[in-house]
Amino acid sequence: MKNRLAQLIQRDGRALFLPIDHGYFQGPTRRLERPGETIKPLLPYADAIMLTRGILRSCVDPENTKPIILRVSGGTSVVGEDLSHEGIATSVKEAIRLNASAVSLSIFVGSKYEHDTLLNLARLVDECEDYGIPVMAVTAVGKELEKREARYLALACRIAAELGARVVKTYYCKEGFEKVVEGCPVPIVMAGGPKVDSEMEVFEFVHDGIQKGAIGVNLGRNIWQHDHPVAMIKALRAIIHENATPKEAHELFIEARGSRK
Repeated sequence: MKNRLAQLIQRDGRALFLPIDHGYFQGPTRRLERPGETIKPLLPYADAIMLTRGILRSCVDPENTKPIILRVSGGTSVVGEDLSHEGIATSVKEAIRLNASAVSLSIFVGSKYEHDTLLNLARLVDECEDYGIPVMAVTAVGKELEKREARYLALACRIAAELGARVVKTYYCKEGFEKVVEGCPVPIVMAGGPKVDSEMEVFEFVHDGIQKGAIGVNLGRNIWQHDHPVAMIKALRAIIHENATPKEAHELFIEARGSRK
C-alpha cells in the first residue's frame, strides 16, 4: 500500500494526476477522440494517469511506466436517466492484472443512488485492502453543479474517508475550501470540471487550493482540451511541484506556448 501510494504522491507530498476516463460516460469527448495521441506529449509531466481498462489496453503503450489509476465504476451515460446509478464495472483482479497503482470510483452523496454508490466504495475498499491497492473516491455531482460548495464537499469528502478511501478527488470551491480539506483525514486532489475561459483562472484556483491544503490536482479537460496542452501541464506542474505563483505559472505558460514543444 505504501509503495503504491508513493508512486502516486511524490516525495514533496504533491501530485499531478491526468484523467482521461471521461469517455466511460461521455463517449468520444472533444480532443479525447484518440486518447493515446492526446496523452503522448503530456505523459512526461504527469505523475499518474487515470483511465478505464479499455483505453489502457487499446491506447496506452504497455512500456509506459507512469502509474495507473484505474477507473472501476461505470454503468451510466450522459443520455441515461441518472448519472449516479453506477456500479463497479471492473474487478480488483483485473486491476492487479493491469498493474494498476490505484483504483477509483465515483460516489454521489445526496443523490437518489447515494446508498448504492457508498456501498460500492465500502466493498471496493474491503477487497482492495487485501491486496494493498489504494482506492481514490471521486465526489461526483452528476449534472447538479450547484452542489460544488464547501458544506456539501466537506460532507462528501469526510464520508469517503470514513469508508476507507486513501485519496479523495473533489471540486475546488472559492469559499471555505480550507474547511473541506481540514475535515478530510486523507489527501485531497482537486478536480478541474468543465474547461474555463482563461489560463489564469485555472492557475489561480489550483494555487489557492494547494495553499489551503490540497496535495494537487486530477485535471483533464483544462489541460488536453486547451489549444496548448503541453504548456498548460508544464505551468500547472510548476505550481504543484515548484510552488510557482499563478503569475509565474502564466509566464511559464507563455514561454512554453511560444516554443510549441
